Amino acid sequence: MSRSHRLMQLMQLFRTLPPPVRAQTLADETGVSLRSVYRDIEALRSMGAVIDGAAGYGYTLIDDPALPPMSFSPDEIEALVLGLREVLAVADPVLAGAAHNALSKLRASLPASKRHQLEHASLHAKRFHHRPEISIDVAALRQSIREERAVRIDYADHTGAKSTRDIYPLGIVFFESTLVLASWCLLRQDFRSFRLDRIRFLKETGENFRPKRVPLLRAFFAGFKAEGESRG
Repeated sequence: MSRSHRLMQLMQLFRTLPPPVRAQTLADETGVSLRSVYRDIEALRSMGAVIDGAAGYGYTLIDDPALPPMSFSPDEIEALVLGLREVLAVADPVLAGAAHNALSKLRASLPASKRHQLEHASLHAKRFHHRPEISIDVAALRQSIREERAVRIDYADHTGAKSTRDIYPLGIVFFESTLVLASWCLLRQDFRSFRLDRIRFLKETGENFRPKRVPLLRAFFAGFKAEGESRG
């Protein structure tokens, strides 16, 4: 194994193993001596990685430097391109723009041979159906979700019946034909799903529900999965 490959493997171990990671664990995983591990850690630090810890205490990756171009395998490039192209095909304009920028940065960071593979990737994402028009600012909604701020929505269901709800927005689910907001409804004290194209108005209420979003979202998807299994 070349040293450059070992350094990449070491960085990946720091990303995946629970910190702090013992030097002996790194030596066992990479198949080298403890002395080599210590030298490799110093090499990574000199390359910009901020790695806290010392021999006998374990190490924690604090700041991950930019991945070197060689770190992407052909399959990883295909996966990245497919994912970003999927976002371009289905996301709101702000998120689609971010995907376009990310794809450009990825292209620029690759050597010529890898760049050719990216530009001629074999996987593509296409959508031939027309999703219902969404009138709210999806980027603003995503910001409320990230910052765990409650919102008030005016909603019209499939019959046209209108209601106003205060909710905790948990996440947006991309279905084949529509986008759905997973939420905790304060009125019903239960999980509710709202199609984004049926939300007529949205504003923040000023309430912050941190740190409830992650456990609520986990429970939402657990219930979603259980419901699907019962139907199957």
